[in-house]
Amino acid sequence: MPATPPAAGSPAGAPSPTGSYVGRTAEALRAAQMYYLQDLTMDAIARELRTSRSTVSRLISSARDAGLVQIQIRSPLESAPELERLVREKYQVDVHVVPVPDTLHETDVLDRVAIQAARTIGPLVDSNAIVGVAWGSTVSAVSRHLTRKITHDSTIVQLNGAGNTQTTGITYASEIMRRFGSAYGARVEQFPVPAFFDHAETRTAMWAERSVQRILGLQERMTTAIFGVGTVDADLPSHVYAGGYLDEEDLESLAADAVVGDVATVFFRADGSDDGIVMNARTTGPSLDLLRTVRRRICVVSGASKVKGLRGALAANLATDLILDEGTARRLVADDGQ
Repeated sequence: MPATPPAAGSPAGAPSPTGSYVGRTAEALRAAQMYYLQDLTMDAIARELRTSRSTVSRLISSARDAGLVQIQIRSPLESAPELERLVREKYQVDVHVVPVPDTLHETDVLDRVAIQAARTIGPLVDSNAIVGVAWGSTVSAVSRHLTRKITHDSTIVQLNGAGNTQTTGITYASEIMRRFGSAYGARVEQFPVPAFFDHAETRTAMWAERSVQRILGLQERMTTAIFGVGTVDADLPSHVYAGGYLDEEDLESLAADAVVGDVATVFFRADGSDDGIVMNARTTGPSLDLLRTVRRRICVVSGASKVKGLRGALAANLATDLILDEGTARRLVADDGQ
């Protein structure tokens, strides 16, 4: 592979910081390809690259850390591959089941699912993409494990407002968006409106504002959407239900409308329908009809207590890709529907 030429104005042999970064990335990629794809030993790679074995080891580690290499282990003794087949056949989604023991605490399950989700999402984010991100407990966990990937002219757009009567929500939501933007070198577009308006008429008026229409326009051109599923009775409460966004009257309204869950603060029933749900007239999340037009819709779920909401989301055809833990997958394909 030819060496990266020095930047204009740089002395020979002293590449610019950008050139140096590209050069290191190219070396790491080349070493990884030789090690993983060509089965060369580190000693053989060191001789070919005219460097030391320790340098080759560091290059290969760097390739893994940068997300250039993804390692998957498929054991015939695990149930995850069979569960993936069952979920795929039943719900027509691409699925990744994360193997976890039943004894693991919910917070640890979430962390393992988030790690797998972050590694799965990276290769799916390309240059010139508009990626919609819905804030929430699960997506927040995912954002902490994202690995760096260089993209160009990409945008991260917030899918729903985050303010409520107790806080603006800006700190919480902006940190999630910042992590996504930083990981992919993308521009971040926040949505500085409440999660829910007090009155549907207020949303109608706000949606006519040009500053809001600009964000809505980006959402309409999304190439990828990333979200979790919120449910009111999850073992780890969804942020929208635990963060002061809904009062008792709101919760009673959701119960009266037989709501089982939400995506980006847009609610739906067990059969995937959302027509006539009163709270949806006040939400700032994208309509389910709009979400269904997005080419790639990545849903991340952790915890079997979310299975009712997940079934509703899948019935609504909201996901093309699903990443979930083994226990939730088993519940999802169970015939009893419980």
